[in-house]
Amino acid sequence: MTVTDKRRIDPETGEVRESSSGPAPSGPAPEEPPVDEDQDDPLAELTADLQRVQADFANYRKRALRDQQGVADRAKASVVTELLGILDDLDRARSHGDLESGPLKAIADKLTGVLTGMGLSSFGVEGDEFDPQLHEAVQHEGDGTHSVIGTVLRRGYKLGEQVLRHAMVGVIDTVPDAESGGAVVDGDNADQN
Repeated sequence: MTVTDKRRIDPETGEVRESSSGPAPSGPAPEEPPVDEDQDDPLAELTADLQRVQADFANYRKRALRDQQGVADRAKASVVTELLGILDDLDRARSHGDLESGPLKAIADKLTGVLTGMGLSSFGVEGDEFDPQLHEAVQHEGDGTHSVIGTVLRRGYKLGEQVLRHAMVGVIDTVPDAESGGAVVDGDNADQN
């Protein structure tokens, strides 16, 4: 029979004994509990969540600014659209010679300057090519293949790149002249204004 002394303190010297390396246990050694490699996992999850929330907030801020700009642009376009009737009246007064001098000329110039400064531009001039994206044709004359604006009944306006009102025009189809290097010759009478 073998007796093993499991006391930690040696009774003869009074000192603490070193742990004895007793007999090796038979069978596989007990596995140490695995070191949790995902100890940083909660930190990584929180970091990923924080980054996701920051990205969501940045996207929200950009979307909110874009929406605010869109609302401001629509409001500006709405106000300018309401003023187009006044510009039409001023164009008629200008064609009658009423805006050559006087207080109405100063007001017309000031209003036109302010609207131009906001990005308003007019289009639809006699002789321009007809573009159905910009022009509303109310008359159509001629037998040619090249459509040009013959008369402008109402000017069209753009605010930046947005068309506020299409130009109301009369269209004349012309035939390109081969002798003049592609210049356009009126397919109808030249005195149709």
